[in-house]
Amino acid sequence: MRIDVERVNQVQKLFEVIDSCEKNVELVTGEGDCLNMKSKLSQYLSMTRMFSNGDVPQMAFVTLNERDAKRLRDFLAEDAKMAPPEGRSDT
Repeated sequence: MRIDVERVNQVQKLFEVIDSCEKNVELVTGEGDCLNMKSKLSQYLSMTRMFSNGDVPQMAFVTLNERDAKRLRDFLAEDAKMAPPEGRSDT
């Protein structure tokens, strides 16, 4: 299942949700790069480079089962209701 990602406000919480998934979760970029987000190294790289300002341009999560997809969709829906981290502009 493919889940498009527009914004992440709580990156650490996202990784906790991914860690709770039963199967691998992949992050696919607009350029076609694919990272296994169950890997701590991939989480670190994505946190420091792609999620540094909360915006996630042209990216999607790919899950292998519906339960994992639901976990991610539920988190992203709840996360979207939060205000951006302090010091970040949405302009």
